[in-house]
Amino acid sequence: MTEALVTPQSARSVISAGRVVYLTAVVLLCAWVLVPLYFLVINTLSSPATVNSFPKPLIPEFDLGSLRFFAGFGGMLDALKNSIIVASMTMVMSIVIGAPAGYALSRFEFRGKELFRILILLTRAFPLPLLALPLAVLFIRTGLDDTTFGLALVHTTLAIPFAVLITYSLFSGIPVELEEAAWTLGCTRFQAFIKVVLPLILPGITASAIFAFVISWNEVFAAAVLTIQSRTLTAFLLQTLGEAPMHLKFAGGFILVVPALIFIFAVRKYLFAMWGIANR
Repeated sequence: MTEALVTPQSARSVISAGRVVYLTAVVLLCAWVLVPLYFLVINTLSSPATVNSFPKPLIPEFDLGSLRFFAGFGGMLDALKNSIIVASMTMVMSIVIGAPAGYALSRFEFRGKELFRILILLTRAFPLPLLALPLAVLFIRTGLDDTTFGLALVHTTLAIPFAVLITYSLFSGIPVELEEAAWTLGCTRFQAFIKVVLPLILPGITASAIFAFVISWNEVFAAAVLTIQSRTLTAFLLQTLGEAPMHLKFAGGFILVVPALIFIFAVRKYLFAMWGIANR
């Protein structure tokens, strides 16, 4: 009786309503991401008078005065270099540590495995400001204070949970039978991993490294507390723009956001490949 009440017309209406809801959600999500970036670009490429006026123009004036100010500002290029160095070291160390851990969680059964996974997540439960004073004291005593390597260690600690969980999901998407077939052909476990698993998992490993890079690039608290002369771009802009006028704040945000967007856009194919591997 109930099936008879479901007519083709009502089914089409349900499908149409679902499409409307889906498209609305996509539009809202795109607006949530793109509208702030649009206004950031508009205010960065406008004159100071236009930035402080209302309503704002829909097309930027292409006034590069704010960007030229930062290009010639003392310490700007050094901070940019420090950010690239710290983010690169974080990316490498998080993969070197996180990928083997993800492989072990995916391929081996051992006592306390689930507890270990929970503990990995709990490392993000402690706010960084709570650990700032002990970290500062430890770094001063060990000579790691105000160094790019010391800051990279902190950022690696923040990135490792994501690296472990992402690589765990990726390795779980690769059938273990492929490795077992390589073993029967005379490969050791390491050789099977290098020749069979690694080529399949490399796009996902690259995507995990991208997350680590972005985490380090955007982190500001540890960089502001643990460095003075070796500040990264985020900490440098936080210190510089505290009392700066509005147009310079927009320009500083633009300088901080654009390199990360360019980096993600350049390696976007690895992100898409990672989703494909994880969903196998």
